[in-house]
Amino acid sequence: MEGLSIFPWIFFLGLIFLRGNADPVEDKQALLDFVNKLPHSRSLNWNESSAVCDYWTGVACSEDRSRVIAVRLPGVGFHGPIPPNTLSRLSELQILSLRSNGISGHFPSDFSNLKNLSFLYLQFNNFSGPLPCDFSVWKNLTIVNLSNNGFNGSIPRSFSNLTQLAGLNLANNSLSGEIPDLDLPKLQQLNLSNNNLNGSVPKSLQRFPRSVFVGNNLSVSSFPPDLSPVLSPTLEPFSKSRSGGKLGETALLGIIVAAAVLGLVAFGFLILVCCSRRNRKTELSGKLHKGEMSPEKVISRSQDANNRLVFFEGCNYAFDLEDLLRASAEVLGKGTFGTAYKAILEDATTVVVKRLKEVSAGKRDFEQQMELVGSIRHENVIELKAYYYSKDEKLMVYDYYSQGSVSSILHGKRGEDRIPLDWDTRLKIAVGAARGIARIHTENGGKLVHGNIKSSNIFLNSKQYGCVSDVGLASVMSSLAPPISRAAGYRAPEVTDTRKAAQPSDVYSFGVVLLELLTGKSPIHTTTGDEIVHLVRWVHSVVREEWTAEVFDLELMRYPNIEEEMVEMLQIAMTCVVRMPDQRPKMVDVVKMIENVRRIDNENQPSSDYKSESSSPPPVVGTEYSVSQ
Repeated sequence: MEGLSIFPWIFFLGLIFLRGNADPVEDKQALLDFVNKLPHSRSLNWNESSAVCDYWTGVACSEDRSRVIAVRLPGVGFHGPIPPNTLSRLSELQILSLRSNGISGHFPSDFSNLKNLSFLYLQFNNFSGPLPCDFSVWKNLTIVNLSNNGFNGSIPRSFSNLTQLAGLNLANNSLSGEIPDLDLPKLQQLNLSNNNLNGSVPKSLQRFPRSVFVGNNLSVSSFPPDLSPVLSPTLEPFSKSRSGGKLGETALLGIIVAAAVLGLVAFGFLILVCCSRRNRKTELSGKLHKGEMSPEKVISRSQDANNRLVFFEGCNYAFDLEDLLRASAEVLGKGTFGTAYKAILEDATTVVVKRLKEVSAGKRDFEQQMELVGSIRHENVIELKAYYYSKDEKLMVYDYYSQGSVSSILHGKRGEDRIPLDWDTRLKIAVGAARGIARIHTENGGKLVHGNIKSSNIFLNSKQYGCVSDVGLASVMSSLAPPISRAAGYRAPEVTDTRKAAQPSDVYSFGVVLLELLTGKSPIHTTTGDEIVHLVRWVHSVVREEWTAEVFDLELMRYPNIEEEMVEMLQIAMTCVVRMPDQRPKMVDVVKMIENVRRIDNENQPSSDYKSESSSPPPVVGTEYSVSQ
């Protein structure tokens, strides 16, 4: 009997456990109804079979997983009015961010059901009509950003009932009438600029600087003294904490960075899009820093229309330029065409952003090249996820590869603690990179050229195969003078204009990478006597003197029974770096030669697939999204 009396408790606890780990079914259906009824340009990984709380992009749940409490979908390409009776069913929703889309129509009347809403971000959309009369239904509202829309009518006096309100941004709308007396002690950030407001500034708001009221019909005498408090941007809550180092002398902002001008500080949501022109060469001096900075200028609606963040189909990242601006960042390296940053966004997403320098191509040519590169899908080619083009800034966004580049692995500090790169891994790097380059050479009717192949542009995927990055940049950059640095060792002798590199020059550069893998030496290095040594010439001289064994990296000598394979690989490398371009093999043939050195487990794309890949469907063109700041 005692055992039977325990059963109800076990059953009850089991129900609690199952409830705690189940999907919030009603909220899930509400979100599916929302996304299925509102057209959008980017695909979302939302479906019936996956768990909302674990996998859905932009969605966060309560700790017991019973309700959805946050929806963040910036820059997804939504257009049209918000469907009624969809989001309004998320009665426990605390955070809603739909900024930087093309949502139109009136402010949804059924949002009054969202009693727990605390943070509302609807900036940079196409909303119109009056604001709701009674904002007091959202008694927990802390941050409201409705800027850069087409709202009209007066500012509701009910804002004065929001005792928790800390930030209000209504800038760049068509609001009219007088400014109500918002006696809110917790209000720290305000922006009412660029509307049609008239009358005087209420005494309760005269503690804010003149800049938050400009662009209205307010009498000059009503403006408060011109103050310049430093207001850091208000970040959306529930983002994971970031480690913040001190800002260096250059004080760069994450990726785009710029010299911060602290005057004319508008409300924190209106963040700067581009860098200061005065210091284009400024770079990040610390390892990590907080991605917070006072804006240099406020972006108007017309400027915003010309600044687009372009994602490619299949990319499930939920961020826009504003998020990149606020990301923690560290410099990964400075290459031939620009500087690469590791950016950690507020939701802990990590990406690599390459900031290009000396781009000579115009906007149309640049976009066409990015669309070509962004359409490539191959196991051994690192996908371009997104790009950004403006007059002063050109950015490219990639996934982050945690193991670093082949260059850093191969030429990193050598000592007792170093884990040597074994021969099996070097073979997989070689065959993977070769397959990737061969795939690139099939694009654009067999005319696409990588143009900048080197070990710092090759990374290891999860299976330890080489993957090629920085595809197709050479054609959009200014012609570079022959470098004196390590990069010079990769350049084929016939290349005098980097914009006119051809596929045979890619083969030459790959041959140099093979020599790096075999010798462990950089393409240009110095001896103990400070003599500059060119790797290709040195290998030729050693082989000519029949001292072939002297070529190979000493770290490889510990592995038995690989001498024959290394010699075969050396012969392949030597055929790639012959002086005459027409005597070099095609990359598809190089792949076959490397595969014949040893039958590596074929986890990657076999060379036999290249012919079929070249007849694949037309490239997928990226879709543009407006950025918020």
